[in-house]
Amino acid sequence: MSYDQNIRLHKIQLYFAYQRSTIGTEQYQGTFHAHQGIEVLIIHEGRGTLIVDQKSYEIIPNMVCVFQPYQLHHIQMDPETPFVRSIVHFEPSLYEPYFEPWPRLLAFFKHMHTSTLHVPCLYDLGEEKQFHLLFQSLAEKLPKLSKQDELEEYSLFLVAFFRSFMPLWEQRDGQIHSGPTRKSHQAERILSWLEEHYTEPLRLEMMSADLHLSPFHLSHLFTECTGTSISDYVTARRLQQAVKLLTSTDQAVARIGEAIGVTNCSYFCKMFKSHIGITPHQYRKQLQKHHEATFTRQS
Repeated sequence: MSYDQNIRLHKIQLYFAYQRSTIGTEQYQGTFHAHQGIEVLIIHEGRGTLIVDQKSYEIIPNMVCVFQPYQLHHIQMDPETPFVRSIVHFEPSLYEPYFEPWPRLLAFFKHMHTSTLHVPCLYDLGEEKQFHLLFQSLAEKLPKLSKQDELEEYSLFLVAFFRSFMPLWEQRDGQIHSGPTRKSHQAERILSWLEEHYTEPLRLEMMSADLHLSPFHLSHLFTECTGTSISDYVTARRLQQAVKLLTSTDQAVARIGEAIGVTNCSYFCKMFKSHIGITPHQYRKQLQKHHEATFTRQS
């Protein structure tokens, strides 16, 4: 389904994969989804399209993508080419104290997960050796790593990674010309319209009139470009906003449902549990426990 929360960062300290490869029928065809925490994706091989914040970007080898907490994104890869990538995904609040001895590095670390990034991608990494060595080293250590040593190894890895990554990002931050010329994706007009109307009842007739496309062509075009339906995207966008409100406000669950366009509270809870795996109340409670545990470790 279109909203994926199956990596539970309140249960694991860091999700890591090195040079994971898929091809053909196993090819990674992502759906619109968002995560707790920050995700860094390094593309070693493969070509495709990334959609994030209603804009599209070309996916090519030798690039890195940064997805911020609860940022809705979609990746669709060419099934004719191998898709090889490395991934690191973690809750930034857990690791922030380990960056404190280095104020400039700490400021960059905070910027990457709290500030509005001009672009989510960095192209043409040049020599990837520094990243390969970091990821390979952790991959080799993981099978032998004891539970009590995990946090230390993960924190050392992240400090080293962001130290290597910082000069590359600062050199090209906001420089869209550092990668391929961004081509307007056919679905971008539809996504922009949905961003303005996702909290309202979905009416294809009104959308097709505003965008000057027939309802059939509208649905077909969106599915062809993104691999998911308009209704699935709207559900994903509503859930993204619901999670954001659950984690950043103390609004009642019923009020949050209304804010995302689902006025029936029981239906909102059922929809949330169907896609996230737990109810909104349970989600908020688990997150509060996670923050309390993190605060206890840091104090």
